[in-house]
Amino acid sequence: MDRIALLKNPIQEYAWGSRTAIPSLLGLPVPSERPVAELWLGAHPKAPSRVLVDGVWQPLDRVIERDPVSVLGKKVAEGFSHTLPFLFKVLAAHRPLSIQVHPNLEQAGAGFERENRLGIPLDGAARNYRDPNHKPEILCAVTRFEALNGFRPPEDILSLLGRVCDEDLSDELALLRKEPDNRGLKRFFTSLLSMDPSRRKRLIESGIARARRYADMDRAFGWMVELKRAYPGDIGVLFPLIFNLVILDPGEAIYIPAGELHTYLKGMGMELMANSDNVVRGGLTLKHVDVPELLGIVDFRFMHPQKLQPEPGRQPAEWIYETPAAEFQLAVITVSDGISFQSERDRSVDILICMEGSARIQGLKNSDSESIEKGMSVLIPAAVGPYQIAGEATLYKATVGRNT
Repeated sequence: MDRIALLKNPIQEYAWGSRTAIPSLLGLPVPSERPVAELWLGAHPKAPSRVLVDGVWQPLDRVIERDPVSVLGKKVAEGFSHTLPFLFKVLAAHRPLSIQVHPNLEQAGAGFERENRLGIPLDGAARNYRDPNHKPEILCAVTRFEALNGFRPPEDILSLLGRVCDEDLSDELALLRKEPDNRGLKRFFTSLLSMDPSRRKRLIESGIARARRYADMDRAFGWMVELKRAYPGDIGVLFPLIFNLVILDPGEAIYIPAGELHTYLKGMGMELMANSDNVVRGGLTLKHVDVPELLGIVDFRFMHPQKLQPEPGRQPAEWIYETPAAEFQLAVITVSDGISFQSERDRSVDILICMEGSARIQGLKNSDSESIEKGMSVLIPAAVGPYQIAGEATLYKATVGRNT
């Protein structure tokens, strides 16, 4: 395949999605009848994009399977078993997602095989591992975006919870005071997730009553109140005081490796990850929660999340978000009058989505070209070679990591 090709991308209608953000991007009726949570751009077998080839819309995974080298490039095809190594998403959260963690590559492979042996269907509600891949990811804010990411330092957890739950959590907080380190953090968190339901209910009710006093002064306490409204009785109501609250302005990003507990609370963003749908949940959801599996995967180091700022590419039109992931790299491209974008000559596969304006993408080896506007996306196979983008537009580009 050596042509620039338009994509049609599947929508995921999860309950936490927005009825306006993605429909507005795609030019669909607003508000939508159902929440629209994610737009998937990629070749995950659960929901592959369709690509226009010779006038026929075909699943992208099948197109790659027929001719992996022309689509992916020889190096990427050989390095990733003839599959597209990343999954690109537009994510729009109107309500909080579940608190979750993603496995590393070894854990994913073992968990996938184990659940296969147990006969759990790939689309079964009790399934944790839907594929054998890990899922490091980056989330770049398109609008103001709020998330929880990684454990706060123990002294911060003790201080915040002490303001609302000191008496009701005295035993658990004593564990953390005695061992204010990774081991103590694991014991503390395990005790929370294992709490007796009747005690948990009393704890949440009393904690929320106190949290309301601070809700206007500290966004973390405000999120406690909002989570109680969305998930009454869920211990995750306390999580804004246990995990770091991260607020991203448009253009800022966070990188989440395997083992790092997180949840996205509200906002629209571009999410790029290894090609996987493996999620192990620990709360704030009506879906399957597997506490033992989660505790075996979580990295209990406390941290201060680092916001990623884009770094200049090789030309003025491109800004790149650097991560250690081999499977993917995210970039934002802004073209305008007098500022165009030209890709590198030696490149692999690119997927681009236009978020604002309109542009023309022109292959430089032949006359192949495609015009796109807001909400449209394209696949640019490796065989196309270098290409140029001109117009007035903002696009996000997903490609394979530079060090692959």
